[in-house]
Amino acid sequence: MKDLPIRELPPALPLKKMFGPSFILLGLGLGSGEVILWPYLSSNFGLGIIWGALIGLTFQFFINMEIERYALAHGESVFVGFARKLKFLPFWFILSTFLPWIWPGIAASSATLLGNVFGIKQTSYLAIGLLVFMGFILTLGPVLYKTVERMQKILISIGVPSFFLLAIILAQQSDWTNLARGVVGFGPGYWLLPAGLPIASFLAALAYAGAGGNLNLAQSFYVKEKGYGMGKYAGRITSILTGKKEDVSITGARFEPTEQNIKTFNAWWKTVNIEHFIVFWLTGSITILLLSLLAYSTTYGQAANITGISFVINEATAIGQRLIPAVGVFFLLIAAMTLFGTQLTVFDATSRILSENILLASNNRLKVSHIPKLYYLVLWAQIVSGIIILLVGFTEPLQLVITAAVLNAFAMFVHSGLTLWLNKTSLDKAIRPNLFRTTMMVAAFLFYGGFSSYVIYDRFFKSLFG
Repeated sequence: MKDLPIRELPPALPLKKMFGPSFILLGLGLGSGEVILWPYLSSNFGLGIIWGALIGLTFQFFINMEIERYALAHGESVFVGFARKLKFLPFWFILSTFLPWIWPGIAASSATLLGNVFGIKQTSYLAIGLLVFMGFILTLGPVLYKTVERMQKILISIGVPSFFLLAIILAQQSDWTNLARGVVGFGPGYWLLPAGLPIASFLAALAYAGAGGNLNLAQSFYVKEKGYGMGKYAGRITSILTGKKEDVSITGARFEPTEQNIKTFNAWWKTVNIEHFIVFWLTGSITILLLSLLAYSTTYGQAANITGISFVINEATAIGQRLIPAVGVFFLLIAAMTLFGTQLTVFDATSRILSENILLASNNRLKVSHIPKLYYLVLWAQIVSGIIILLVGFTEPLQLVITAAVLNAFAMFVHSGLTLWLNKTSLDKAIRPNLFRTTMMVAAFLFYGGFSSYVIYDRFFKSLFG
């Protein structure tokens, strides 16, 4: 990295000005893991599996922080750093981002819930309408980062307090006890994993306890566009229709590792850790625990929960019966809007990842100035792909979500190892991850690798050669 230009490291901002990027990453996980997968597992198998959510969030916290470390230090995305190391990696990230995320399970889930509220039976067409609407929001928002951040702050500020109040009102004391026991792995008649739990579904929930897949890597874009650390010198992606054009650079800079600069970097590092812990880990943990508790206390043991995301509708019905019907409808609307926001944010993150990696893979045939156009090209390519998937009949929301999540768990296995390697070999020694952070990254690498290998063997090789 000695070929990077040297620039001045800006002074660290106070904590109150740092909140933002983690809301986007939290929003990426709210729809899939928090609203669907963990409550689904809890409604069918009890709260004894909830320890997995906290493990998944904790691993993702450390993965995300290493991604932020690189962006803070070099003011560029980790993908640029990866491409310097291995020229073929942009092709891997294009493939491992596009294939898992073209499955529109989150949008289909949102459409299913909205269809239930408004009496619409053909929800696949509603899902298509939602996909197109998301495309227009992202295309017409003047500054993409601000559009996505503002929307997620609104949804989270409404959704999390609502879920908290409903859990407080509806959960019995025994339910809270079961939740506390589940945090350490004790469930009704089992410890850690119940009999009959599909390992693929559990792996999917682990991957989506947070952002999941390559979406974690998009945190480096959001840190950069927020202007944190050396990201101050990078431009932002603006709408090609309504935005004011900004100079966008994908190549960052480095700072001299002087005593003062190391002190300043450590100040940045401390603040971003606090911000990410509060918004991503703490808020994410509370949300998963409360939504799983709510699902358990209202629908646990109901036979109809097995089919798709009907447990969310069962949950809303139970809430309406215990309180008033309007509250059940409100719950469905909040859940649907949360899912909508997640799918929209997924489109933003994947479009950023794809556009930059297409540029890196082009071997200088494309220019940096092409990034905004590339972004909107891949955005609408994903939307069209999602529409085709829905039209040909893949409309079961839960299976779409699980399929995407299993693929994304393997992607996390790959990028957690790559990120640790990048930071250990590209950053100045004074700002590299310490032994504790390194240990957590290695543990995450082995964890996702082990579960992914088992599911791939169980689902594919076992059926072929067993």
